[in-house]
Amino acid sequence: MAIHLLSLLAIALYLAAAGGLARPLLGGGQPLNKSALGLAGMAVLIHAGILLGIHRGSVDLHFFAALSLVACVVSALTLVVNVTRPVAALGVIVFPLTALLLGADAYLAPATAPLTMGWQIKLHVTVALLAFSVLSIAAVLAILLAIQDRTLRHKQFGTWLRALPPLTLTETLMFRLIGTGFALLTLTLLTGALFVGDLFGQHLIHKTVLSIVAWLVFGALLFGRWRYGWRGRRAVNLTLTGMAVLLLAFFGTKAVLELILHRTA
Repeated sequence: MAIHLLSLLAIALYLAAAGGLARPLLGGGQPLNKSALGLAGMAVLIHAGILLGIHRGSVDLHFFAALSLVACVVSALTLVVNVTRPVAALGVIVFPLTALLLGADAYLAPATAPLTMGWQIKLHVTVALLAFSVLSIAAVLAILLAIQDRTLRHKQFGTWLRALPPLTLTETLMFRLIGTGFALLTLTLLTGALFVGDLFGQHLIHKTVLSIVAWLVFGALLFGRWRYGWRGRRAVNLTLTGMAVLLLAFFGTKAVLELILHRTA
């Protein structure tokens, strides 16, 4: 019961934070960024405590638990990004989605127990989690870039558009995150090759192949940016393509196994 009440509180805080960040984007009111980010910070701390409580102090990688964990990390990284490069619209998208995934894990998901993992696999999982989270934020920024670009092309200058950061700032931040995420994804593949023993027996072959495809997409994008100055629609499309493949790699097989075949072990 306490977990359910804390989950409700965290969800309310996430939604309140998103509302505070959305205020200048939608109605042109005074920005509430500091207050909103403070609420989001409390939500992330409560969310982390809930994950530890629900999943017995360990990392649970079952479908809904993993989604909630990723959402918590993405929200925490969103706070870090906003401290260094204020992008309020990032929280407007991330925080409500995190609230939704937390609610699904707390109220809808069946009870699961974390699997036993050695330190090698824990290291691999931690790096993979960070890689996915960083690249997720880059994908959200790509969506914002696409919206800004389309709006500017059609000369639709609303209040919300003026509240967004300049295209160049958003694009620069996106590529920095992609560079960091690519490095982490490279480390993920290396630790997986070193520490994961049976790809077929552990149903990891599809995940591995798709992760390599995503690595190639992001690698091509970074090379194109460095060598040919790729930007704009091409950069957005490749970022979203790479993220879609990575999403399938991380959660596609897991969804089939757990939600369709009902294999939770």
